[in-house]
Amino acid sequence: MIPTAANAQNAPAADDPLGIPANISLLGEANPNVRTATAIVNGHVITGTDVDQRVALVTSASNNQLTEEELRRLQMQVLRNLIDETLQIQAAAAQEIEVTRAEVDDRYNTLAAQNFGQDPSAMDDYLISIGSSPASLKRQIEGELAWSNLLRRNISPFVNVSEEEVNEVLKRMEESRGTEEYRLGEIFLAATPENRNAVLENGQQIMQQLREGGSFVAYARQFSQASTAAVGGDLGFVRLGQLPPELASVAAGMQAGQLAGPIEIPGGFSILYLIDKRQVLMADPRDAVLSLKQISINFAPGITEEIAAQQVQTFATGVQNMRGCGDADAVAGSLGASVVTNDQIRARSLPEQLQNIVLNLQVGQSTPPFGSIEEGVRVLMLCGRDDPEVVGGPSFDQMMTQLEDERINKRAQRYLRDLRNDAYIDYN
Repeated sequence: MIPTAANAQNAPAADDPLGIPANISLLGEANPNVRTATAIVNGHVITGTDVDQRVALVTSASNNQLTEEELRRLQMQVLRNLIDETLQIQAAAAQEIEVTRAEVDDRYNTLAAQNFGQDPSAMDDYLISIGSSPASLKRQIEGELAWSNLLRRNISPFVNVSEEEVNEVLKRMEESRGTEEYRLGEIFLAATPENRNAVLENGQQIMQQLREGGSFVAYARQFSQASTAAVGGDLGFVRLGQLPPELASVAAGMQAGQLAGPIEIPGGFSILYLIDKRQVLMADPRDAVLSLKQISINFAPGITEEIAAQQVQTFATGVQNMRGCGDADAVAGSLGASVVTNDQIRARSLPEQLQNIVLNLQVGQSTPPFGSIEEGVRVLMLCGRDDPEVVGGPSFDQMMTQLEDERINKRAQRYLRDLRNDAYIDYN
């Protein structure tokens, strides 16, 4: 095939820094991603098995079957992540920064304890059952530790935050007392003008998987290119003024548990997950310690809805006539109901639908009945409440650390970009 001369219609777009014509004639394979998902990164081989096992880690929390197209995109994204991970491990090794097997095993065992009790072999079996492997997860842990150690040596010592900057932020926080701050999870996907559309498409695909039940923490660990990837993308509590304007405007309208994105920001795209909200420098009422009585009735197998409704009405009337918590046990006995008392339960540990209801109760009052024929119907009666003390803001040292981490994250992204630019990568 012989390329033809460009005409007026093929003139480069005015905002195209590379001078690429608007209409082009492809001289080779139209989709370079349709290939075996393997690569050699500075001599290190990433195999198809490596990709498949890491894909299994990402998709294990989702109950939805991926289409062939979705799986292909996910494989390509995972391959890119494995390349970055390899570059990070190689960069650390080149500077004689060692991650020992004992360090990796210790982190692995900690994860096993968090998810499977004190038996690491249970996590081994789980990983194998989903099509992954302990070796794949340990490789990821090695990459996280290597990169963290490298940043600690090469970037952290050269990041400076002045006392004046910290004091200014603390002053603004005090001025913002009572306003809301947001605990956000973020998946950051770096993008350039050249790969913007591809990165956006990947972000949209990740959003779809998250909406279908994918684990935000798992996707953040695999895909986010921010330093918070190692902690599942958790940014901690931040105020809107600390976020890029594009993210702040979106976060302001989010509710706890909601996803948003991909949101374009300078340098790429972000996917946000609102974990929680609270008021700056104010006690969170959901931290109140409650004393509750749970009063419940169960239904005989095969009971009709009509009879069950009559029993619920009798139960609700009986609860309304209770004269406080001291009368609960006797009245519950007459209604054939059971009573369970818990005097050390935090409001935030209740289902979200019940939190506001219970926090608006006075001592001796109860919630409306809730439940079903299958699970039984119950009410919660408030018997006591210890409100949390007003909390202070972050200390000077905590704020200093937060500002330093933000700057380290920005430099880390540039560092990784340089590693990619200098790498020798062969695709198979």
